[in-house]
Amino acid sequence: MESNQYATMNNISDRRMNEFQSIPVREKSIGLNSNGGPGNLPLSPQKIHKGHPKVWISLLIIVAIYFLAPLRTNILILGTDYLPHRNTLSRTDTNILVTIIPLKPYVGMLSIPRDLWVTIPNVGENRINTAYFFAEATQTGTGPAASIETIRNNFGITIKYYLVIKMEGVVKIIEALGGVEVDLPAAMGGLPIGTNILDGTQALAFMRERYSSDDFSRMDQGQILIKALIKKILSPSGWIRLPLVAFETLRAIDTNIPWWLVPRLVFAILRSGTKGIDNRIISREMVNPFLTSDGAQVLAPNWKAINPVLLEIFGE
Repeated sequence: MESNQYATMNNISDRRMNEFQSIPVREKSIGLNSNGGPGNLPLSPQKIHKGHPKVWISLLIIVAIYFLAPLRTNILILGTDYLPHRNTLSRTDTNILVTIIPLKPYVGMLSIPRDLWVTIPNVGENRINTAYFFAEATQTGTGPAASIETIRNNFGITIKYYLVIKMEGVVKIIEALGGVEVDLPAAMGGLPIGTNILDGTQALAFMRERYSSDDFSRMDQGQILIKALIKKILSPSGWIRLPLVAFETLRAIDTNIPWWLVPRLVFAILRSGTKGIDNRIISREMVNPFLTSDGAQVLAPNWKAINPVLLEIFGE
């Protein structure tokens, strides 16, 4: 009797279990359906993402290393007197040593007189601006390397990168910027004291003009124009013109600076700002004028006066 009762109860339990199993189980829903009732979107388990401090720290270190290293980058900027209508070889009328330290940040510029009398490897003693000329006369494309080697032999500065800009390209770059504004503390380069707004042709004439003064003033004028260019590029009015400026710049320059290094250098210049650029020249007090045996007027370097400046700008 008891066994029959147990069997009956088991059968009832099995039937009820089967009934429950046949009823679809719905997950709790959220949202509203088209009738304003509960929606049918299932609630997925909410995962709590825990931060990984080590990962973020590693990323920050990588970014910092990219933008703040290497500790120093030296670049030689050469401005050639190349003109399309002339078939003669170019000399470097502009020779500027640039050093950039992203970590500080520090941007230093030193302009070298083109008539500085130095020893040129495989040539002998001559003006520094002829190092490029003689190398190009021997083999096209070797001018920048010859100029870098000349700087290293005479100044003791190791330079890895160069940037050669054709002077007529300066006109197009400035025109792409919509002109530049130069503030002069005194009348120079054929311009009056105060603020002067220059187009491309006027800017090039200002940078190269030396008949009213001398080559030392011309170097000052070149650095003033470079700072005016940087200031205009960093201004909001210059931002919208950057694509055209970049296009004209790429057409006007020859450089071995790798593309991945450019953002790092630009970031350092941005942090430094135009007022933070340390611009110097090898001045009259650092040279001794003399005549060569051929009667050429040149400048002998006074290394006792030059070396302290080199140490200030390029010393570690």
